[in-house]
Amino acid sequence: GNVFALECFMDEVAARVGADPVAFRLRHLKDPRGRAVIETAAAKADWKIDAHRDGTHGRGFAFARYKNLACYVACVADVAINRKSGRVDVTRVVAAAAAGQIVNPKGLEMQIAGGIIQSTSWTLKEAVAFDRSRVTSRDWASYPILTFSEVPEVEVHLLNRPELPPLGSGEASAGPAAAAIVNAVSNALGRRLRDLPLIPERIRAAGE
Repeated sequence: GNVFALECFMDEVAARVGADPVAFRLRHLKDPRGRAVIETAAAKADWKIDAHRDGTHGRGFAFARYKNLACYVACVADVAINRKSGRVDVTRVVAAAAAGQIVNPKGLEMQIAGGIIQSTSWTLKEAVAFDRSRVTSRDWASYPILTFSEVPEVEVHLLNRPELPPLGSGEASAGPAAAAIVNAVSNALGRRLRDLPLIPERIRAAGE
C-alpha cells in the first residue's frame, strides 16, 4: 500500500513539473543499485511514454526497494482499456530486479513474476465485499480474482551482484507492479486514479 501511494504520487509530481517519470526518478535517486534497476527496466521495455493519449492504451513506471532494505524492483506496465465496459487488461509487465548475489536465478525470476501476477489481481479485481452485517465474499466463487486468460505477459531481468550478500525478495515486486499499472491507467485516461481495485465502474467514471 505504501509503495502504491508513493510511486503514484511520484508520477503525479513528475507530471506537474513536465518531467518524464523515469528521468524524474533518476534525478532524485543516488543509490547506484536502485538506478541500475530503473535503467534496466526502462531499457528492456524500450521506455517512452505517449503524451498524446487515446484513452485506450497507457504505459506506467514504478520502482521500490522492498521495506527499504531488501530486493530492488522496477516495473514497466502496459495496459489496454475498454472505455465502454471499463475493463482494464494488463498486457505486459517488464521488470528488473537486484537482490545481491543470486543463489537460484530461476527461483528469483519466478518470485518476481509471481508477485507481479498476484499484484495485477489485487490491483484490478480483489476486494472483500460486505454488507451492513457480514462479509459476503466468503468463497472463490464470490471473491473476484484474476483468471488465467487475464494474466499479462511478464518479462523479468535479473541483475546479479555476486560480490554482495543476497537480499530477501519475497513480495518485492508487488508494490511496484501495482503502482506501475495504476500509473499506466492514469496515463491512458489523463486523470489520476487513487483508489483500488480498478473496477470497471471506477474506470468508466474516470473516463467520463
